[in-house]
Amino acid sequence: MSDTPRRRLLDRAAGSPSLLAAGSRVSGDVETPGGLMVSGEVIGDGHIGGELVIGAEAHWRGDLLAQRAVIAGRVTGSITVSDRIEIAASAVIQGRVTARMIAMARGATIDGEVTVTGSEPIVQFDEQRRTP
Repeated sequence: MSDTPRRRLLDRAAGSPSLLAAGSRVSGDVETPGGLMVSGEVIGDGHIGGELVIGAEAHWRGDLLAQRAVIAGRVTGSITVSDRIEIAASAVIQGRVTARMIAMARGATIDGEVTVTGSEPIVQFDEQRRTP
């Protein structure tokens, strides 16, 4: 199986990420050295040392820093990703998005500035799979 840069990030997740289950709520800043999968609600800033996955039912209120990200839920705040971000059709982002590479499904909503720091243009795609 090819591991090209265009493969979905979620398909390439390595290691054991931390998990915030559906129905959970965290109030305060979150920092983790590895990946994080969120299906609940977070109110606070986040510094994620690996890949951040925000599920379709999740809501994060605060600013986020991560290496890579897959956003399918809601984010109210800025997102800064040092590598690649994938934004699903179900995503609603109210804030600035900054990443080296951006892939965005048609139907995603971003109410804010989008900045690509790398040389690749924003990739738009039609969502063909169920989001996390």
